[in-house]
Amino acid sequence: MDLPIVDVAPFIDGGEAAKKAVARAFGDALETTGFAVVVGHGVPESLATATYDAMKRYFARDVEAKLADKAPEKTKGRGYLPMGIESVARTLKGETLTDLCEALVFNAPHREGRAVKPNIWPAEPPELSGLVREWCGEILTLTDRLTRLSALALDLPENHFDPVFEDPALTLRFVHYPDQVEPPAPGQLRYGAHHDYGGLTILRQDQAPGGLEVADKEGVWHEAGVVPNSFVINVGDLLARWTNDRWRSTLHRVSNPNRALTGSTARLSMVAFTAPNEEAEVACLPSCCDEANPPRYAPVKSGEYIWSKIAASHDISTAA
Repeated sequence: MDLPIVDVAPFIDGGEAAKKAVARAFGDALETTGFAVVVGHGVPESLATATYDAMKRYFARDVEAKLADKAPEKTKGRGYLPMGIESVARTLKGETLTDLCEALVFNAPHREGRAVKPNIWPAEPPELSGLVREWCGEILTLTDRLTRLSALALDLPENHFDPVFEDPALTLRFVHYPDQVEPPAPGQLRYGAHHDYGGLTILRQDQAPGGLEVADKEGVWHEAGVVPNSFVINVGDLLARWTNDRWRSTLHRVSNPNRALTGSTARLSMVAFTAPNEEAEVACLPSCCDEANPPRYAPVKSGEYIWSKIAASHDISTAA
């Protein structure tokens, strides 16, 4: 499947006409497929490469060393998440096989420097923590741009979302899919079929085999190609509710690599999950409902909604 490609550089640097044109293209993509590939985003490729390389070095360490970065009970959802504890498909169909991946997770600091929950900073490799902090700053800037772009695309003032995104909830998740030395169990995937939970998801893919697949409206799976120096953007369930399903939260998964391929089948994805601040009330946007199309969902609190989804996917409690 060729996902729609949107060049956001004219939105960043252009005038009002250019901004509106980019917003139309972005909105059309999220209405029709729920996905867009953004280029011209302003995030330095050199930083992306350096962060990616540091993460590869981190995940190459022994499991015992990585488990030292596993979060204590009270701060679960941060730090190292080993294989075997998560199944995102459980959020749709109950008990499923665990996903074939491990992850290193951080939350973005509040704008005044406080963290929602304390991050766990691995000691090795030594350059990792500085790169993650720099990467986080770039992703926060990109989130600001995409939030303003989203407002225009939804026929709202560009600053409409500013109050709830002034101090957003942002989770950075670096996901490693190890070599599959042994064949997976029948039906077991790197990530099972699921919807994302929050606002916009921001994904930087690599080009290793066994990657993102997106379901079309008929339920047929299509591999998403990789565009150099781009981010894949998709709609989470919370944002779909916010837009009264004007924007699609699309079913997707991460496939297993073709075992006939040679060379390494490991894969590393750098993901950012965006959402408004956890106390924000998410109710149908005024531009997404009218008498003929009333609100389909009751208002929810952003944080409570997302944590209920996370709790369903693995052993993290909403009270953690």
